[in-house]
Amino acid sequence: MTLTLYNTLTRRKEPFETIEPGKVKMYCCGVTVYDYCHLGHARAYIVWDTVRRYLLWRGYDVRYVQNFTDIDDKILNRARETNSTMEAVAERFIKEYFTDMDRLNVMRADEYPRATHSLDGIKRLIHELEHKGYAYPSAGDVYYTVRQFPEYGKLSGKRLDDLQAGASGRVDTQDTEAAKKQDPFDFALWKAAKPGEPAWESPWGQGRPGWHIECSAMVRDRLGDTIDIHCGGEDLQFPHHENEIAQSEAVTGKPLARYWMHNGFINVDGEKMAKSVGNFTTIRQFLDAPNGLAPMALRLFVLQAHYRKPIDFTPDAIASAKNSWETLKEGLLFGYECGNKLGWRVEETRGRPDAGTRGEDKGESPIENAYAERFQAAMDDDINTPGGLAVLFELAKELRREANILVHQGKTETPPQELEQQWGTLVSLAAVLGLEVEPEAETIEETGGLSDEEIEALIQQRQDARKAKNFAESDRIRNELQAQGIALIDTPQGTRWHRN
Repeated sequence: MTLTLYNTLTRRKEPFETIEPGKVKMYCCGVTVYDYCHLGHARAYIVWDTVRRYLLWRGYDVRYVQNFTDIDDKILNRARETNSTMEAVAERFIKEYFTDMDRLNVMRADEYPRATHSLDGIKRLIHELEHKGYAYPSAGDVYYTVRQFPEYGKLSGKRLDDLQAGASGRVDTQDTEAAKKQDPFDFALWKAAKPGEPAWESPWGQGRPGWHIECSAMVRDRLGDTIDIHCGGEDLQFPHHENEIAQSEAVTGKPLARYWMHNGFINVDGEKMAKSVGNFTTIRQFLDAPNGLAPMALRLFVLQAHYRKPIDFTPDAIASAKNSWETLKEGLLFGYECGNKLGWRVEETRGRPDAGTRGEDKGESPIENAYAERFQAAMDDDINTPGGLAVLFELAKELRREANILVHQGKTETPPQELEQQWGTLVSLAAVLGLEVEPEAETIEETGGLSDEEIEALIQQRQDARKAKNFAESDRIRNELQAQGIALIDTPQGTRWHRN
């Protein structure tokens, strides 16, 4: 099977071929650290974390870099509002970013370059653009000459003649800035210092970099002239990624990235999320709300839609995601709750070669089982997570059915060895999507820390009490177990139990 990815640059799916065999250089545009992350950030970073995880599962050596924008007007405005500094605001919200992403099980990047730590590379790139005739200084600013780059618009499909003046800036263009430009479409590479704002020395005077040049410099410094995958939200396609291409390729003469990938927008009750609409929600507000989702349920909700499609946070969709996660969670906990009764060594089952994990030979190892084969077939089709999840739900529902049979009949219909492999496959494939449960939290904590052996001992004490016609003691033990989430079922073959 061949992995194919949709390339925004070519507007079609293409077989994935890396620059260096078996290795992937991947750059993701990170957050501007002036506020808490919102649901749009949750979607983006869950998606790219999943792409990374899948590439690792396929056997690729992935180097994943994601930046922090820590120089920006929004950060400066927040610093003024809070009587703080740009550095303090950035540090605070970088920490908050990690808090939110850790809850969503987003793996840490290999490196998190910051704009303030990349100034030498930024100034070097601007100097090269100026030397090659793609940039010009003007009253302390430096601007990129858009019309000098003939391929401008190739990523977004936009033509300069169709664009309105000022559309290439991140914020509304000020009259004073417009007067400095040779062309309305030119955008700032370096901005002259303003009174009371942080500034750095440069050949063009004191100032700070523009937004777009930061990522071009960080990609080049950390990963080289050409990378395999450049990704980000659909809103970054223009102008940010378009400008990155113009800056980087004008200097190097090489493609900035072989594959450009963009995730779709999110809506809340049918409307695009925006502060102006009043439906803007941070990740932590959503997770901690009375009707919010558990972190893994939110991750599942995101992955139930294809990454390029929009998703809509509606009450019905949220309720459905809760139910879906409960189904999957029951399957993931099957081994911890039933494994001992079936004679498994649970920790040895997780990650076994026949449990669906892949080898380290760049995605060419043999498929371990039919479930893994179908999972890979779906994910190879442009990271089709809904198709991959369908395989997981099939496994989870089968394991849940067998758990019920075990509780009521004392044995399963499917041989324990086969169930062991199915559960190992489910855990392994779910981890590729970043969907995991902690058995200590989900089982032992919920049952007051009682182990299977302790439960069995209490059930035996209850049996002894019943034989001695000490029904008060028998009822006390049943009530004690029930209070700790253990349900008992008396059958002609003996007493069965399960955790609620």
